[in-house]
Amino acid sequence: MAKGDIDTYQQDGQWKNRPEGNERASSRHDTKAEAEAAGREMAAERGTEHVIKKQDGTIGEKNTYPRSRDPREIPG
Repeated sequence: MAKGDIDTYQQDGQWKNRPEGNERASSRHDTKAEAEAAGREMAAERGTEHVIKKQDGTIGEKNTYPRSRDPREIPG
């Protein structure tokens, strides 16, 4: 992850968002959908990547904000 990328993950029964480099989560949520929405907003505001992890900790999805920064040249 690049400096400041937002990591959405599950820990202790809660979904959390943490900017890369921080030790503590910036936000806590009861559902993954709520955490994803908050993480997406944080990443868009910062112009960074949003990494969404599955319950097992593996990466499930990555989104780059703004989209023009995405190094992949395929639509979607």
